[in-house]
Amino acid sequence: MKRAILAITDGGCRLARRLAGALPAATVVPCRGRVGQEIRRCWQEYDALVCIMATGIVVRTIAPLLVDKRQDPAVLACDEKGGFVIPLVSGHLGGGNGLAREVAALTGGQAVLTTASDVLGRTALDLWARDLGLRVADKRGMTRAMGRLVNRGWVSVYSEYPLPPLPDDIRPVQDPAGADLVISCRVTLSPAGVVLRPPVLVAGVGCNRGTAAAAIASALEEACDAHGLAVASICRLASIDLKQDEEGLLAFARNAGLPIDFYHRDLLNRVEGVSSSEAVLRATGARGVAEPAALLSSGQQQLLARKMKWKDVTVAIAEVVSPWSEPDRARRTW
Repeated sequence: MKRAILAITDGGCRLARRLAGALPAATVVPCRGRVGQEIRRCWQEYDALVCIMATGIVVRTIAPLLVDKRQDPAVLACDEKGGFVIPLVSGHLGGGNGLAREVAALTGGQAVLTTASDVLGRTALDLWARDLGLRVADKRGMTRAMGRLVNRGWVSVYSEYPLPPLPDDIRPVQDPAGADLVISCRVTLSPAGVVLRPPVLVAGVGCNRGTAAAAIASALEEACDAHGLAVASICRLASIDLKQDEEGLLAFARNAGLPIDFYHRDLLNRVEGVSSSEAVLRATGARGVAEPAALLSSGQQQLLARKMKWKDVTVAIAEVVSPWSEPDRARRTW
């Protein structure tokens, strides 16, 4: 987290230098006479802004900059004695609440937290979901679920996959119909609760040389649609190592934020029960790419979607059945 510590007064600048010496990746930004200019600049360049100045100044300046709590940097207001540290925006997902506690510990002051989950000691559902790599399909529904947790004291969760130990206020249930939160990669499931997409799908991809990223994206969407799977649950790609320099594949993975596992043809050829192609064998030395790569990357022996073929792309999909167990937890990424 890149942090900017902005200050106006001499006392504020002294505190800023003290904090910068103790906080990782922190930069002091003196801004006397150019508060608005510096806050707007830092808004684009930093993950968190600690503003040692009056709260009103900060609020008026950042108001037109606000977009979404998933994008906005964390912003804290702090008096120049460090007595009170107030996270104004992005307290949870942006890390503002945690940073406020850090700053208060350094100054001997008090972190003034106003988020209901922190005040009442409830689980912050957005952080819980993020830490499990869950993608929220319905942001407004998630907000309602967080309100239910605060007001009722607990929410229920149904998961198609074994979950790690849960907080006391998140209670597992066996029926998705009545659950507040439903963890599933299947779009055919239409519960009343908020659907969270888990990182469980591995897409094996074979492609011709020069295939565009858009063609790969389209193939993956069509493969998922054909099998009732959520594209949002794709957590990794897999292919043959001959494709390590395939620009279209690399560009798609980069844009989607997905890692790629590459395998040598000898490993791919050891996977049994997969489709084979004489054309692929002649071109790569592997009997197949999409299916065995997906199985190797997922660690499974069964495919959710067998190979589908387009003009320049082949796709197969496998499932990670225990996404929160080791070593799958260590490999989970977005």
